[in-house]
Amino acid sequence: MPHEDCIFCKILNGEIPSAKVYEDEYVYAFLDISQVTKGHTLVIPKIHTKNIYETPPEVASSLFARIPTIANAIKKAYKPIGMNLLNNNEKAADQSVFHLHIHIIPRYGDSDGFSSKWVTHEKVYTPEDLQQIAKEIGLEV
Repeated sequence: MPHEDCIFCKILNGEIPSAKVYEDEYVYAFLDISQVTKGHTLVIPKIHTKNIYETPPEVASSLFARIPTIANAIKKAYKPIGMNLLNNNEKAADQSVFHLHIHIIPRYGDSDGFSSKWVTHEKVYTPEDLQQIAKEIGLEV
């Protein structure tokens, strides 16, 4: 169900123009207006869902199933030397539009305008620490 105050829902409804890259019954992909790098594409589900936490598995499945096709089309068109897939969830993680979306960011070299480098904590996790964290997450099959 579209949200009246969601910019991506307005794009889906044709109220705001976009440069469409791909569309089918489940997803819509369009160029990010900011173009961090040439070909920077956003892929969104047509069903409004705020973030990955609130996304039903079938919506996520439809969304993620299309990512390789779109990424390969960008790769064929622009020949990037790499590609980042990025998803931000909640304000603390820099989500600015609260409609689930995946950024496909082609990479052209170290000075292409995007960096995904992060600083790790000084704390060194032992194998036991990692096992405890995995146990606390609790998705053993």
